[in-house]
Amino acid sequence: MTERTSTTRLTVAQALVRFLAAQYTERDGARQRLIGATWGIFGHGNVAGIGQALVEYADVMPYHQGRNEQAMVHAAVGYARQSSRLSTHAVTTSIGPGATNLVTGAALATINHLPVLLLPGDVFAARPADPVLQQLEVPYAGDVSVNDSLRPVSRYFDRVTRPEQLIPAALAAMRVLTDPVETGAVTLALPQDVQAEAYDWPEDFFAERTWVIRRPGADPTELAEAVRAIRAARRPLVVAGGGVHHSRAEEALAEFAAATGIPVASTQAGKGSLRWDHPQDVGGIGHTGTATADELARTADLVIGVGTRYTDFTTASGTLFTGEDVRFLNLNIAPYDGHKLAGLPLIADARSGLQELTAALDMHAHRVSGSYVTEYTEDKERWEQRVDACYEADEPDMRPTQPQVLGALDAIVDDTDVIINAAGSLPGDLHKLWRARSRDQYHLEYGYSCMGYEIPASIGVKMATPDRPVWALVGDGTYLMMPTEIVTAVQEGVAIKVLLVQNHGYASIGGLSESVGGERFGTAYRYPADDGTYTGARLPVDLAANAASLGMRVLRAKTVGDLHEALAEARAADTPTCVYVETETADTVSGPPPAQAWWDVPVAETATRPSAVKARELYERHVSTRRRHL
Repeated sequence: MTERTSTTRLTVAQALVRFLAAQYTERDGARQRLIGATWGIFGHGNVAGIGQALVEYADVMPYHQGRNEQAMVHAAVGYARQSSRLSTHAVTTSIGPGATNLVTGAALATINHLPVLLLPGDVFAARPADPVLQQLEVPYAGDVSVNDSLRPVSRYFDRVTRPEQLIPAALAAMRVLTDPVETGAVTLALPQDVQAEAYDWPEDFFAERTWVIRRPGADPTELAEAVRAIRAARRPLVVAGGGVHHSRAEEALAEFAAATGIPVASTQAGKGSLRWDHPQDVGGIGHTGTATADELARTADLVIGVGTRYTDFTTASGTLFTGEDVRFLNLNIAPYDGHKLAGLPLIADARSGLQELTAALDMHAHRVSGSYVTEYTEDKERWEQRVDACYEADEPDMRPTQPQVLGALDAIVDDTDVIINAAGSLPGDLHKLWRARSRDQYHLEYGYSCMGYEIPASIGVKMATPDRPVWALVGDGTYLMMPTEIVTAVQEGVAIKVLLVQNHGYASIGGLSESVGGERFGTAYRYPADDGTYTGARLPVDLAANAASLGMRVLRAKTVGDLHEALAEARAADTPTCVYVETETADTVSGPPPAQAWWDVPVAETATRPSAVKARELYERHVSTRRRHL
């Protein structure tokens, strides 16, 4: 006779929470919980199911209360990135608007290859009444709900319409969350009646599982081709992307760069792969990059991409890598990215691949020429002098420019601080100017560049690293998108620091609008004028008072001197603290060096206004330099 497997009778929601609490990841011998906690906002679609299960198993599954569903995903993503994708959070919502609010956060997670588990409630599987509250009726399909909007932004999606479906769905979800190539948002849609339905679950479903995060090495043939390409190059350049951080390959990259003398530029996601003062670090690359990195890119004969997707900001929309014989070598764990720009693929984990390359090149004692090292070293020194000039304020009683705000922050942080940003004019300034001191100090979400990301993400980062100072750098535009999680930080006692920069509008888009003939239309926070433009008086908005009303301690800084004092006080604070500073207005420049490379934003082909006509002429000149790498 076959012995029967022991079972436990639980609801679907209870079984899922117990299952999630037993999942672990392991890499390089270190083991940690895969799902560290669950965020939730409850409504009729999840309160009796997942909500009840979280109460039932509060001893094994921590719960955090959010204020906005999108923000909860951002907090989970921040936690996941700070945890090097080895641990993340789950997010549960009700049906209807609670579920659709997840879409933006899910897109951000998937674009940035960061794991997050989404558990939206769904309409009744049994359809006892049709429609129910918040149900979208689709005349041609009875099995479609608003949750289907999560399909294109999820790396895995399943709707659990029967209890027994949870077992394969949950296992598949964990597989994708822990896959270094496939990871992103994972969605398990849970009909509200199924969540509360009981089933006899095999005890083995709740056994601890450890998902090993693999580090595949390079194929010998691809490795040999890569070594030949590097040895033949006279002016090679590494482009370090986010994959360096995900793999924790920073030390391997530093050793590779030091051994070969090859300079390293970084994307927004890859900045900090080398410390700013490493001899081979030449700063950010692309539209928001440094003059040093971009000039090297224009003359490189071999571009070695490490863990990068080659976005349009990195390639200056296909106009940056213009060397006549330039070729690409792409070390990437994802074959899709490894073959971009007709490059030689080196499909491997970033750390494993770099270590293999270093060892193979060391056998030949390979190193770039001394003249090349001297060239980029001197260019780097000149750029750092430009950074110093941007950071310096002549008078402590003057109102700071945005770069001077960054300079003041730069003066008080050390290796332990983490800075978080995502949108507006700050990403460009930070990529050019910020001096990253550690592998995870620079946290820019620039895959989706989502306004509102910074404050909730800083909560997730602080939860992952509670002993480190965590700064959310936000402009007034992004602050107004999503300040709600300040309440969460106050409630949970998460001592984030918010640096709130007020420049009275969308400074970044205002500048872009001016450059493409849009004349900054609709980008300033002002009253409308008689001609339909927003050029009247400034709005009487007090964002500092708003932050204070949400429970945050607020320090106002009017001058450069005030700012230095406020930042130091905020850094020492053990409660959520905001530093508020007013800088340049939205219709003036922010003060950093201009863009060192182009970015393609199409300009009106026909127009009567002189600004648009002039912008189109410049656009056509840039477009003519675009190159297809074949």
